[in-house]
Amino acid sequence: MSRLEETRAVELVMQDYFDGLFFSDVSRLERAFHPQAHYFTASGGELLHYDMAEYFPIVNARASPASTGALRTDAIVAIDFVGPVTALVKAMCSIPPKHFLDVLTLVKVDDRWQIVAKVFHYEIRD
Repeated sequence: MSRLEETRAVELVMQDYFDGLFFSDVSRLERAFHPQAHYFTASGGELLHYDMAEYFPIVNARASPASTGALRTDAIVAIDFVGPVTALVKAMCSIPPKHFLDVLTLVKVDDRWQIVAKVFHYEIRD
């Protein structure tokens, strides 16, 4: 695949990621994340770490931003290919009142891009 085609493939993964978060749709997130992916933040003052078996039920249990009438703020800030099968995506999105800046590591396995690590910072805003 050309770099443009690879970029488009990563953008499609990111669309599943953004839609999964906005609609609290775990099936979309399962397409975006590798089953062995991990989730990290220290924004609350201590390291928080989940695997997908811990993270998906949290998403499934919360009210979706869509259901609360929240505006979508999701955007890809940057895509950086580290090699032919590794990419870093810097992205932002909101699940009010939290506003997130995500750094996502993606790998291409079996001709498919998936997120293997989500590290993020959030701020609380009105």
